[in-house]
Amino acid sequence: MANIVRAALVQAAWTGDQQSMTDRSVELAKEAAADGAQVLCFQELFYGPYFCQVQDNEFFGYTEQIPDGPTTKLMQDLAKETGMVLIVPMFEIEQEGFYYNTAAVIDADGTYLGKYRKTHIPHVKGFWEKFYFRPGNMGYPIFDTAVGRIGVYICYDRHFPEGWRALGLAGAKIVFNPSATSRGLSMYLWNLEQPAAAVANEFFIGAINRVGTEPLGDNDFYGSTYFVDPRGQKVGDAASDTEDEVIVRDLDLDLVEEVRQQWAFYRDRRPDAYGPLIEA
Repeated sequence: MANIVRAALVQAAWTGDQQSMTDRSVELAKEAAADGAQVLCFQELFYGPYFCQVQDNEFFGYTEQIPDGPTTKLMQDLAKETGMVLIVPMFEIEQEGFYYNTAAVIDADGTYLGKYRKTHIPHVKGFWEKFYFRPGNMGYPIFDTAVGRIGVYICYDRHFPEGWRALGLAGAKIVFNPSATSRGLSMYLWNLEQPAAAVANEFFIGAINRVGTEPLGDNDFYGSTYFVDPRGQKVGDAASDTEDEVIVRDLDLDLVEEVRQQWAFYRDRRPDAYGPLIEA
């Protein structure tokens, strides 16, 4: 019997305030649940604008504690109601002065399983993230969920192969990559990097992008959210590049083992030869 996981990704345009943005995201999540989704990931910093287009202390007002903040509690209730595993990207405050770009992971029964903090933090025009976030300090955790073993990698992380590999070595079958990436800068990479990472590490990737142009800047977030399989093939079509959308796809996790046996990239690794890579 095939090991199928029905998985969902949400992309949504900024609505103008945190409450309506949260409500819209929950609405889309419930649509996915009605379509049978068992696991769902929201976009990067899902309940706010992508405020890193500017450097302004005002946006520290979006911070919450994880798991003790209201959004985590809301999502625990949503997970319990829908029976879905949820990956929820938020702006985390650990203590005053310690802020992270973080995704909480909640199991299908509402249990908080843990969090991943974005490791690689960009600081270029339109993406002034070092103004807001410290680099993640929790490594690359794996989460054993109702749908199996999953990992999270956030936006700019995707340009760095080491984290993908760490998640694969830890047994991830699906890795979610919630993002905020703009049309002019990186769209050609969007259809290149995640499929290549899925092939190199032999797992499924859910690539989520925001959509629309927000008042804080001229970044045109182009959506195009998709799943890609361990052979680098998209699972169904990508989402719209302009509209809110939730995509739901069936992922055959047996394909992970099949591809890993066929290509044997993990068997043929040579960690004994890689020392200079971490010394450079």
